[in-house]
Amino acid sequence: MAGPKVLIYTLSTCSHCKAAKKLMGESIVPYDFIDVDLLEGDKRESTIKDLKKINPGCSFPTIVIGSLVIVGYKENDIKEALGI
Repeated sequence: MAGPKVLIYTLSTCSHCKAAKKLMGESIVPYDFIDVDLLEGDKRESTIKDLKKINPGCSFPTIVIGSLVIVGYKENDIKEALGI
């Protein structure tokens, strides 16, 4: 049985974003991430528009686990949402 889809909006230079990716990498939960600051042009604009729909403050990391959105690196909240 597959778990919820996990997507993390990050900045490549953000220490909290790196911690979120590290936590996910240490778990067995598959995830995708987008380093928003490394995108260009229309792809960047489109991604920021999508991010603002779920996090109007557009802060990082923004972690989407299924329909749950966690803004910021909140290790306990992330682990609880993932069941790890």
